[in-house]
Amino acid sequence: MLTQKLLTKITPLHGLRSMSTAKTSPAVATELYKTKNLINGEFVESSTSEWIDLHNPATNELVTRVPKSTPEEMQAAVDAAKAAFKTWSQTSVLSRQGVMFKFQHLIKENMAELSKNITLEQGKTLVDAEGDVIRGLQIVEHACSVTSLQMGETMPGVTKDMDTYSIRAPLGVCAGITPFNFPAMIPLWMFPLANVCGNTYVLKPSERDPGAAMMLAEMAMEAGLPKGVLNIIHGTHDSVNFICDNPDIKAISFVGSNQAGQHIYERGSKNGKRVQANMAAKNHGVVLPDANKENTLNQLVGAAFGAAGQRCMALSVAVMVGEARNWIPELVERAKKLNVTAGDQPGADLGPVISPQSRARIERLIQSGVDEGAELPLDGRNIVVPGYENGNFVGPTIINKVTPDMECYREEIFGPVLNVVEADTMDEAIQILNDNPYGNGCAVFTNSGAAARKFTNEVDVGQIGVNVPIPVPLPMFSFTGSRGSFLGDSNFYGKAGLNFYSQWKTVTTLWKEEDAKTATAEVAMPRMQ
Repeated sequence: MLTQKLLTKITPLHGLRSMSTAKTSPAVATELYKTKNLINGEFVESSTSEWIDLHNPATNELVTRVPKSTPEEMQAAVDAAKAAFKTWSQTSVLSRQGVMFKFQHLIKENMAELSKNITLEQGKTLVDAEGDVIRGLQIVEHACSVTSLQMGETMPGVTKDMDTYSIRAPLGVCAGITPFNFPAMIPLWMFPLANVCGNTYVLKPSERDPGAAMMLAEMAMEAGLPKGVLNIIHGTHDSVNFICDNPDIKAISFVGSNQAGQHIYERGSKNGKRVQANMAAKNHGVVLPDANKENTLNQLVGAAFGAAGQRCMALSVAVMVGEARNWIPELVERAKKLNVTAGDQPGADLGPVISPQSRARIERLIQSGVDEGAELPLDGRNIVVPGYENGNFVGPTIINKVTPDMECYREEIFGPVLNVVEADTMDEAIQILNDNPYGNGCAVFTNSGAAARKFTNEVDVGQIGVNVPIPVPLPMFSFTGSRGSFLGDSNFYGKAGLNFYSQWKTVTTLWKEEDAKTATAEVAMPRMQ
């Protein structure tokens, strides 16, 4: 559970029963708390008068209250980061690497507690929550390679007695704005790599589930991260705009919706900041008739409905090519077998969606497909989960005979909903993908190497899986979403992430062999010959 220093106990609110009566096991707190800010190494209660109630998605019981940090608190976080940069940026790379080694060890030690908190606040199953932490941990482990990753370039003797070398220098204060769907992984995409490169950080986690980020920050400081190197503020629009406008923040990392991403990219860039923004997606899985049927159907079900479809890389569209359309009834039967319940319950395959508002939006988009002429062979609306009747549950849903002009296809549903589109040929399927504005990820299922090669060469999508439904790259590569799914010049983590959080500084030196002074000033342009 979150340690006491991260939270302040509050009296249960009128009309809400204590969490001790909720039907969720160890992941549930027994009392209500307020979430704190992290400013200059101290977890401090906000003085704000505006709070956001955070509810357990499986029960809608109140878990904590998250502050809308005041302008003074947000500025204090930036001031702390700016002051800490003076010393942290001069700390040896070996010392920064040592912090990351300890940090990854602490994450492993606290994996179970992190997973419980994610399930409590976000709703995903404990197994999926552990995967959330593990994929973030891999970025921290990669950051431990900073002694190799941050090496510069040198060329001696560019001309007589002259040498040139380039180094990777930190930027200064950087900031991150994270979404609700990966409370551990996405923060770990951001601040560890920024910090290990010598930057300081201000993080604004999602107001819907900030607990994991708070726990990770506590571990980072226990690992040796000095005061002020990592700070956490909370809020919604005002905190986002503060980050975009503050002149001391040099770079912004964002993962979330299109509307927010476009706003942050435009406003932050206008203020002279580097911005990387991962945004919406509509990921297609193209199924060719020669694919391994058993494996493909299992992969489609897992990728479409895992995490209740709340993944930016979820396969939300299956394009069934030719005779593969005959597999749809079997796809429906497999999806029916998934166990929908609270994430901390044994055997849970998918938990609730994040909020009642999300559930209502998902159900509206399902109905829009029906209204526009699609078929609904599997309808997950109005599902009742015994013991969790107040939860935000939507069961696996399959919409068949979907066409690209339908709203359910155009919009990112972000729920356990699979659109099924039919195509006569692979060329037609590729055209469907390329006509879609998003370019986050896609997959092709086939036993033909030639077909796979043609697909990967011709599809205009940033991340492609061949018989891999969710092709999220490991951290030695980068997360390379493209087109309408990404704004910026440098992608997240890997070499691109290192480039984002550092800047090149090139030094040219002259030490004359004869150690003699010139008689007159040289005013002509140096010819470097």
